[in-house]
Amino acid sequence: MNIWDDVISEDEQKAYAAAGFGRPSGLGQRPALLIIDVQYRTVGTERKPFYEAIKEFPTSCGEVAWDAVSALVPLIQVFRDRGWPVMYPHVAPKQAYDGGRLAEKVPAIMGVSAKGYEFVAEIAPQPGDVLIPKKHPSAFFGTAMCSHLIDKQIDTVIVVGCSTSGCVRGTAVDAFSLNFKVAIPQECVYDRSITSHKVNLFDLGQKYADVLPTVDLIARLHAIA
Repeated sequence: MNIWDDVISEDEQKAYAAAGFGRPSGLGQRPALLIIDVQYRTVGTERKPFYEAIKEFPTSCGEVAWDAVSALVPLIQVFRDRGWPVMYPHVAPKQAYDGGRLAEKVPAIMGVSAKGYEFVAEIAPQPGDVLIPKKHPSAFFGTAMCSHLIDKQIDTVIVVGCSTSGCVRGTAVDAFSLNFKVAIPQECVYDRSITSHKVNLFDLGQKYADVLPTVDLIARLHAIA
């Protein structure tokens, strides 16, 4: 059973399959982990239900974010144990000149406190990790992401973090467009809308990425020579 089965009808899934979509790409031999925007502003400093969490940070996703953090911990450990790159594309503190269309669509993001921009302690960067500030949804747009991946001869990116329908999706599509293999462990991404989360995972899995349970991805990573 797929995570999206309760929102994407059987007929719709059959239509994609009949057209040849959704075939797995598999993993390459040199993966990198991209941890996107797992900051207190999207998680909250404590595990709370959504409407309680947004009292602290209006951009928080509540309990689903903390579930993703818990799922991320063992995945990050695999990368650390193998010496594979761990990268942190993240929104840096917003300045007035950063407003643009983002300030029009999501004005709350312009008033996030300094604490909100800190990485969640359970998955925080360690020495040797790569921090990549970004100002737009995709971790590739206007950043040195591609340069870092080329330098490390990466062929596969594992995309995790927030939000499934926004920065995760934008990053996965750009990575796919640049001919990287893309995998998304479904428990390690989160969104404030469960419907949007599931619909986007389905769409990403059909067109741009291998979407799979975290335990299955970890098993596949362990199989890499």
